[in-house]
Amino acid sequence: MTRRDHTFNLTLVAPAALILCFFIVFPIFQSILLSLRRIVISLPALGMPFVGLENYLHLLKDPVALHSFWITLVFVGATTFFELLIGLLLAVVIHQRFPGRGTLRACVLIPWAIPTVVAAQMWRFLLNDAYGMVNYMAFGADASRYIAWLAQPGTALAAIIIADVWKTSSFAALLILAGLQVIPEELYQAARVDGAGTWNCFRHITWPLIRPALLIALLFRTIDAFRVFDLAFVMTQGGPADATNVLQLYGYKKMFVEGFMGYGSAVSVCIFLIVMILAVVYVKVVGRRVLGESW
Repeated sequence: MTRRDHTFNLTLVAPAALILCFFIVFPIFQSILLSLRRIVISLPALGMPFVGLENYLHLLKDPVALHSFWITLVFVGATTFFELLIGLLLAVVIHQRFPGRGTLRACVLIPWAIPTVVAAQMWRFLLNDAYGMVNYMAFGADASRYIAWLAQPGTALAAIIIADVWKTSSFAALLILAGLQVIPEELYQAARVDGAGTWNCFRHITWPLIRPALLIALLFRTIDAFRVFDLAFVMTQGGPADATNVLQLYGYKKMFVEGFMGYGSAVSVCIFLIVMILAVVYVKVVGRRVLGESW
């Protein structure tokens, strides 16, 4: 490649790189700088004094923040497990050849295509204790037996987990389906000639060859689940009794409801660091075991 070609390539990449820096890199550094200051919107006379790591030290001792962190871990673990499991089952089904396969694939992607806020509002109506369809289907017209799904700590957390699994399992299925489609059909034909059944074909051919696609789905879904905000915000507002107060929602409340911009920025930076560490662990540790030492 000549120097002229290299300059031309850089010229083509430069606009996209500048846009990424403006919308991604700059906000990250701005959040880090804000997290090192004490900023209270309701008390502008205090200014923006530099406090160093004070916000982070306070965050480590904040019982509400620690509770939100554990709620987030429960949400991430449950949603990621069920989304990958259901996504794998869906991918195996829609990978088969049968009449109407294209229509079924399109239908499977509908929940993922619906905006998250719309899906959250839909589930909020379905689980309403007075007129929700879930109570009506479960108990009929006997309103005395209706359950306030979103007003009880245990069922409220389960509700946002179910809503997230319903919406994004199809995304995991799409990624896993991409892995299934690159497996040569000749491998299955040879296995059947040798007498292998459906389970043995899945265990010895399908499973080893779709693990890279599963890793990508695991990485994307874990990162996305850690950043959950809209589902909890629309369905429960973090309640009842902070049962669904995930970490991202807690940071939002600190920044825009209570006005503690510095402290809320510290929460956002911590979420960013957690997600970055998870991504590195997945790629370096899990990816190496799945894809070999080349990772």
